[in-house]
Amino acid sequence: MSVALVACGSGTRPPTGSAPAATASIPAVAMQFAPSTDGVQIAWRQYGGGEPAIVLIHGWGTDSSIWRAQLAPLALHHSVVTIDLGGAGASGTNRRAWSLAHFAQDVAAVAAKLPQAHIILVGAGLGGPVALEAAPLIGARVAGIIGAETFRTIGQPALLPSQVDQYLQPFRNDFAAATRLFVTGTLFHAQTDPAIVRGVADLAAQSAPDRGLATLSDLNRLDYASILSAVKIPIVVIDSDLGGAVDEARLRKVVPQLRLITLNGDDSFPMLDDSRRFNTTLMQAIDSLAPR
Repeated sequence: MSVALVACGSGTRPPTGSAPAATASIPAVAMQFAPSTDGVQIAWRQYGGGEPAIVLIHGWGTDSSIWRAQLAPLALHHSVVTIDLGGAGASGTNRRAWSLAHFAQDVAAVAAKLPQAHIILVGAGLGGPVALEAAPLIGARVAGIIGAETFRTIGQPALLPSQVDQYLQPFRNDFAAATRLFVTGTLFHAQTDPAIVRGVADLAAQSAPDRGLATLSDLNRLDYASILSAVKIPIVVIDSDLGGAVDEARLRKVVPQLRLITLNGDDSFPMLDDSRRFNTTLMQAIDSLAPR
């Protein structure tokens, strides 16, 4: 499994200098909390109304604030739900194990609070595998999954434990410095607005090292085969060509119901720095999955 999955994740404040917040045209809503299975309080907000509910799941090093440019356009037609996974944003930190399975329980806990008959899970980076693990927990209400900058390594051999350990060593030595280097060196184009790059790097670097390392370790040890067997619903992947085009044939060989949309020229955070194109693509993907 490639470390390219860790495009985003757990943090405590929004990146600075990124795309303007798109929440001004919709009323502010109160934060709510749902207890996950281990008792951690998971913060979430709901905007708009209608079917299906669109549940937005952030990734490693970030929180629900990465979706702020998507809220207004999506809430015009759907109920939109943002979640801070355990340890991120306003959610609790009293968790002993920081794993994808626990994050999936966080999503399922929030989904249980929603009245909508149908749900579409949208996951960025680490949020993609979290959505895959959450879908069976939620059950038949999940109409589909949309991944953003994720799932690239489906069908590739898993990394050896020694390879994972070697990759994680710089993060063990100096978590903040290694995180900044990873974000600035691999997740953006050279021409990306420096303020956006700096904001995301700042957000990710301030994650608690113990939580960040544990999550990063679990992510890079992920065996897709162990979770994909339980997921039969349609999957749409919105990926950039950063680092090279995604091998759709390889992905579809493992997941026949998967469809890839490539945003050429984008990077790992199109929801922030190319929000108009990303929003249009995301809404088209939602329309393709929404029950008729």
